[in-house]
Amino acid sequence: MMDRPEPLGQPVQIRALEKSYGGTRILQSLSLDIPAGCFCTLLGASGSGKSTILKLIAGFETPDGGEILVQGQDLGRVPVHRRQIGMVFQNYALFPHMSVHENVAFGLRMRRIPREERESRVGEALRMVGLQEFGKRYPRDLSGGQQQRVALARALVIRPRILLMDEPLGALDRGLRQGLQQQIRDIQQQLGMTTVFVTHDQEEALQMSDMIVLMREGRIEQVGSPREIYNRPRNGFVASFLDDCNFLSLLGRNIGIRPQHLRVGSAALQADHVMVGSVESMVFLGTHRRITLRVSGESMMARLSSENMEEFVVGQEIPVGVFEEDFMFLEKNS
Repeated sequence: MMDRPEPLGQPVQIRALEKSYGGTRILQSLSLDIPAGCFCTLLGASGSGKSTILKLIAGFETPDGGEILVQGQDLGRVPVHRRQIGMVFQNYALFPHMSVHENVAFGLRMRRIPREERESRVGEALRMVGLQEFGKRYPRDLSGGQQQRVALARALVIRPRILLMDEPLGALDRGLRQGLQQQIRDIQQQLGMTTVFVTHDQEEALQMSDMIVLMREGRIEQVGSPREIYNRPRNGFVASFLDDCNFLSLLGRNIGIRPQHLRVGSAALQADHVMVGSVESMVFLGTHRRITLRVSGESMMARLSSENMEEFVVGQEIPVGVFEEDFMFLEKNS
């Protein structure tokens, strides 16, 4: 097993980071602390600034203002090749004329690591990603998932203090992506490596992360654990970005209710607040049914587990209830 990197306290500190391209501000005085050993996911739509943060940490771009500190050291004073940062890209960025072994060894050769140690570390990295028998093959001979694992081994072999991953699984099909999600998470936890992972996939972020940073238009909307950010979103944008959400005005407050927490039919009668809704549509989705209702002129969605056998028909008026423990109190979107 690879040596764990040195404990770094709070290894990544971003302070008032600014970046513009062509007069358009991409990052707006952004500040963030990422603890040691944390799997931190930057989540947001395209153009929210996620990948720009990675490029600034890696040194591929220069900030217009602010600073990035690792163990108190300002990275702005450190050349790219001395930052000890591993990077995994969405397109893998493997050298097609090099074998798997040569691709993984490349970073070590550039750092003039002696041959014997280089060979040992390459073998170690390939074993970690399950490709120890693939060293002589070339990228053209590999599947997309195998190429991504080579890219991961190449990033890990230099024993980085920070691992950056920019939409690394976006080009893979769902089944393969889920398997690699677990493998990446297992390796990250095994090494205790601080990881900054970029995705626009909400489910991926919730499954893999210790900490999610939800971004919009160069700003941070909310930071928290997957459970915190899902169950206690700060505003409607956060609530609806992570999953379907119904919005209500009750008790003089803006309230969000997840579809799985909306009770309908007989299950609604014991709820704290009971309304009447008209069934507009029903869709069977295997593990659950999705029911769309019209309640007080507003469209709402309920998600019923397959175990709920109660039947409804389009046009039927049925009780719709919510329990106060399921309320998500929301600020107005800024």
